[in-house]
Amino acid sequence: MTAPRLRGIPLHMLIYKILRQDEWDALQAHGETRGAPIDEADGFIHFSTAEQVRETVTKHFAGVEGLLIAALDTDALGDDLKWEPSRGGALFPHLYGPLRLEDILWVQPLPLTSAGHVFPTDIGA
Repeated sequence: MTAPRLRGIPLHMLIYKILRQDEWDALQAHGETRGAPIDEADGFIHFSTAEQVRETVTKHFAGVEGLLIAALDTDALGDDLKWEPSRGGALFPHLYGPLRLEDILWVQPLPLTSAGHVFPTDIGA
């Protein structure tokens, strides 16, 4: 069974945020964040779907050690979550508000090996 959709966007799904260790530490300390410097500069927090997150890491975090991947449910983010075109016109989830620690379902490390970052097995290939 597939998720219900609105204008081609699943109404309920997991999305992912890539965090550096210091960003995760700050989020834990303060309970919320406006994101990484790129998020603050753009005015929203960048997320990726399961189908997009590997390319996001390859494009923006290649060779970076100490990364973490956080999973969030789109329902928890409410109306502050917008789907907007980005790479190649694909719709990406953007949060126009703070990312709250309480909205994160889980966080896992993204170990860096000679072959690249190793993702949890349940995230899209």
